[in-house]
Amino acid sequence: MQRPQVLIVGGGSAGWMTAAYLNGALNKAGREPRVDIHLLESPDIPRISVGEATIPSMRHLLAVIGVDEMEFMRATDATFKQSIKYANWVHNDNTFYHHPFSSMRTQPLDHLAEEWLRSDRSIPFMETCSAQPIICEMGLAPKMLGQWDMGPPLNYAYHMNAQKFADYLRDFSVARGVKHTLANLQDVQMKAEQRIGAIVTDQGTSLAADLFVDCTGFSAKLIEKQLGVGFEDCSQWLLCDRAITMHIPYDRFYPGMVRPYTTATALSNGWIWDIPMQNQRSVGYVHSSAFISIEEAEREMRAYQGVGCEDLPHRVVNFKVGRRKQNWQGNCVAIGLSGGFIEPLESTGLYLSDLGAVTLAEHFPFAAEDMPLLASRYNRILSNRFYEILDFINMHYCMTQRTDTAFWREVQKPERITERLKAKLAFWKVKPPSAHDFQDQWFPGMDAQGSHDGFSDMRAAVDTGGLWNHESYQCILYGMDYLRAHCAERYGPNLPATQIHRAILQRLQMARHKLPPHAHWLQQAVGMPTYATASKPAGWV
Repeated sequence: MQRPQVLIVGGGSAGWMTAAYLNGALNKAGREPRVDIHLLESPDIPRISVGEATIPSMRHLLAVIGVDEMEFMRATDATFKQSIKYANWVHNDNTFYHHPFSSMRTQPLDHLAEEWLRSDRSIPFMETCSAQPIICEMGLAPKMLGQWDMGPPLNYAYHMNAQKFADYLRDFSVARGVKHTLANLQDVQMKAEQRIGAIVTDQGTSLAADLFVDCTGFSAKLIEKQLGVGFEDCSQWLLCDRAITMHIPYDRFYPGMVRPYTTATALSNGWIWDIPMQNQRSVGYVHSSAFISIEEAEREMRAYQGVGCEDLPHRVVNFKVGRRKQNWQGNCVAIGLSGGFIEPLESTGLYLSDLGAVTLAEHFPFAAEDMPLLASRYNRILSNRFYEILDFINMHYCMTQRTDTAFWREVQKPERITERLKAKLAFWKVKPPSAHDFQDQWFPGMDAQGSHDGFSDMRAAVDTGGLWNHESYQCILYGMDYLRAHCAERYGPNLPATQIHRAILQRLQMARHKLPPHAHWLQQAVGMPTYATASKPAGWV
């Protein structure tokens, strides 16, 4: 019996993550082939080299692929990420809060949120239930150089060079049986309505397959241009549509440490990511073109870095926030930018490709007649997760108290908040978020007749808490001081001082003695170079 044939059209991170994961999950990394995987990659499309921040799910993907963590980190200039630090999001006053990956649940009942709300809130909420914000501020690695003996491990993800990541997965996958062709897509041959038969390349070859994966980016050459699947524009709720990016090399601008977290700093008309790797930092100003020009945004980004970076090259990336109305149509699955995009405020850029690949492996159609049923469920899962991300990112904006620019005043308007999020926020005024809120994510005020894919599934989106649980929602809500007026009214002015749980203090004490500085761990474990720390940028007199 012939093995199913998969043709992935498009390389980059999305294409090679898909190829590597399918090969790992379905073929045991080439040891027991059940599916033939072929990737067609254009040699002419420019490659975008940016620093990418990930979430902990990336560790699952790498484990299934069969990647050694140390080898992966060396190949991609990777560093550890333990948190996202949000600066200037509540007020434009240099205050910040962390969204870490590890937190503590008190047993048998977790009342940390209620206790914090009833206190004077003089200590940030996450510092009362997680050691990671302070570990991050101390610049420590989430791992020891020796054997771990600090109790529960710290959860973490990575920062890395996305182009090197794609190259690494390419070499890893080809060595384990994935076929790779460098050629341009010239034509698409249809087998039947909504079913692709083959891809014709500019080399005159015809590549047939049973299942096609569209990883052609925003151009969506198969799912949109060939199959006509529409796009749902979500820019009403997330106004940013452009980014200006820049690399800051350590050989000129080494800050003396490698931060073990991503920084997201709110600027005048958006926010700037700051992602540390082993050889450089990657910064990118995500902003709204309706409120600031490219030239003004570039000046603001360079001012963020400081004097001396005027000669560093930059890139402009335009994007549209939204999703494909169906990720899987006929025998074609859109993964990566061809399937949708949400600004990477919570590091979900690579995650959406990760999710697409993992879910496809779980719903892989070994029999052609099973494809419609599997596609229906796949589309439901991908749409639910997209709206979960959309609401969570939307929440960061709508709760700001900034009024210093027209942009920040605009994002707070009711018409800029999704109806789902409005219902969640109203409910969470009555009680803190809890795990049961995501078992049946239906709150009073939600539309009972929402249509989200435009074809067959008329049910409203369901937030399952699959990506962010109630603890993450508490983190952002209380980091943004959501219930400040409510607490003053309900609990009065004379509140007890905020307390930090004894277990957090003990963990911090151990961390000070046992965890090395992040840069030192990278130098010792994966060979990061040593850089001189300069008090002035190169070239200054």
